[in-house]
Amino acid sequence: MPNISDAIIKDHRELKQYYNEVINNSDHDHQERFGNQFTWELARHSVGEELVLYPALEKHLGLKGHEMAESDRSQHHRVKVHLKEFQNLKPSDPNYVPRLKELWGILSRHIEEEESDDLPSLEGALKNEPGGSESLANSFGRTKMLVPSRSHPSAGEHPPFETVMGLLTAPIDHVADIFRKFPDKTISPNPSTK
Repeated sequence: MPNISDAIIKDHRELKQYYNEVINNSDHDHQERFGNQFTWELARHSVGEELVLYPALEKHLGLKGHEMAESDRSQHHRVKVHLKEFQNLKPSDPNYVPRLKELWGILSRHIEEEESDDLPSLEGALKNEPGGSESLANSFGRTKMLVPSRSHPSAGEHPPFETVMGLLTAPIDHVADIFRKFPDKTISPNPSTK
């Protein structure tokens, strides 16, 4: 069973793969499909972290965890604002790839910090709690099934307001995903199947 670090790092690697598919291909259909996949995964991943990972940092690491979580939430807000701009562009727009590269610059720094500081600190705090990290990974996966699949920066980064907004916007996003193009060989963007 994967632990919380495994689950989050797996998402980070998938996001990098989708990003590379967009920036290294000039075919607009290909870019649109992987741009939608990138948006879908990043929106769900971000809210999943905000609802599961960051409260766990605060609970298990005290003041240090609170400071980490607040820094991460601030970074997430910047990412969400950029993602909102990117998700509304078409690949034919000359700003499509530059906007994604700008977003990736912010996101990659956040990922590096999370993987080098946050996750090891949390795993260290959970080592005396059998199954604690695996339980968080399960919660993270379940949470991603229920959250929005598009960026909504106005929803905030703190539960419970974000939770309520997510529950209201997620069904609309999921219905709209039916009409979006996604890569042919990926898991369905239907969050109940991933």
